[in-house]
Order: sequence, then structure tokens, then C-alpha cells
Amino acid sequence: NSFYVSCEKVFHPSAKNKPVVVLSNNDGCAISRSNEAKRIGIGMGAPIFKCQDIVKQHDVKVFSANFVLYGDMSNRVMSVLSMFTPNLEIYSIDEAFLSLNGFEHLNLEEYACKIRREVKKQTGIPVSIGVAPTKTLCKVANHYAKDHPESNGIFTLIEEDKIIRILSQTPVKEIWGIGNEKAIFLNRNGIKTALELRNAPEDWIKKHLTIVTLRTVLELRGESCLSLEEVQPNKKAIATTRTFGYEVSHLSE
Repeated sequence: NSFYVSCEKVFHPSAKNKPVVVLSNNDGCAISRSNEAKRIGIGMGAPIFKCQDIVKQHDVKVFSANFVLYGDMSNRVMSVLSMFTPNLEIYSIDEAFLSLNGFEHLNLEEYACKIRREVKKQTGIPVSIGVAPTKTLCKVANHYAKDHPESNGIFTLIEEDKIIRILSQTPVKEIWGIGNEKAIFLNRNGIKTALELRNAPEDWIKKHLTIVTLRTVLELRGESCLSLEEVQPNKKAIATTRTFGYEVSHLSE
């Protein structure tokens, strides 16, 4: 949860229960915010110079990004998670999928609580866990766990009636893999919730959208279409950044 901020809080206990913000490389914009910082109105990506009045008024703790630290803390969290399943996909620096196939004899909610406690104990990092039959439904469950304090960071989305209820309350734009443009198109065609997307005819999805969207629909129906990627593929991106103020093209620079 708010991973960069959580890492800073581990090493700065005085920041506990206070608004905390982590800034981008050039200390320009907020890239991670504690819940307290969100509540007082500091937006994601907000230029920090525009928030100076809020920072002073609420004594916001502001940190420069330390990506070496965050990478190390991420490795520690993933190491703890690997103790609980032989099948783990590290999805990003602050997110992972754990396969619990073969764990059906366990109470999965209790098992998730055990995972959450152990991560907190060994790393100091608070996590939220969603448990569901597919990766897309897991993302829905995880967001619910994160956004509803009464869930204590754990939410299972397994029973059919529960899945239907939660999807009916979830805007389609919040579904993993549905970007802004797709959400606008779907809204124009009367599909505004995740449940309405789940119930959309397959032929219509194939005709007007992509095979990736069809997989999302099937995942919302509980049919697993996205397998666990236990080996991370090599990155294929090339980036140009302005962090240094001028173009840097040699490693020695």
C-alpha cells in the first residue's frame, strides 16, 4: 500500500500516521502519497510547488525518491511471499500474484491474513490482499481490500453472489485492462459497471473491441485466461528522460 511512502515510514517512524509524500526524480511531483496526504488534497502527480501551503499547514513529510531502497524493500517483500506458494508472479515493484492452486483444503481468508501478518512482521510494509478465481477478479478484490478499512486489508471474491454484488458497484473504468478510451466507448454503449461488461455478449465484444477485452470479460466470469508469469520477460522499452537537464548517451556520464 502506497509502497514508496511505506518504505520511507519503515526508516522514519516519526512519519507514522502523518501525511507523507514521495517526490519524483527531480523532486518535482508527488508519485506516492500516504492516505493522510490523499485526504488533505495532495493529488497523484501534483507539482509539489503548488502544494506548499498544504505542506506547511499540515506538516507534510516530504521525501525525495530513493529507488535503490524501494527495490531492496520490494525484494524483501517478494522473498516473504515466496514462502507461501511455489508459484509466484512478480507483477511490478509493489504487486504480485500468488497461485493458491492445491490450497483448497485451507481457509483462504485465514491464509491471506497469515501472509499479510508475516510481510508486516518481516519488512514493516502493510499490504492488501485480494483472493479470487482469476487475476482480473483478484485486482477487483485487492482494490476493495485497500479502499475499505473494515476489511482489514483482506477481501475474498469467490462466492458467485458476492462477485455479482461487487462487480455491480465497480465502474467499468476501474477494471484492470480497461483504459480511458475503452471506458468511454463502453459507457457510450450503456456498459458502465464491471457487471454489465461481464454480461456483454461475446460476439459484440469481438466485433467492437479486442481479444484482450474478451479475455477480461471471461476473467470477470471466473474463467482464468491469464496464466501466471513466473519468469519475468525482458523489458523491451526505450525511454528518454529529462532528469539530467541535457541528453546523456554514454554510460560513463
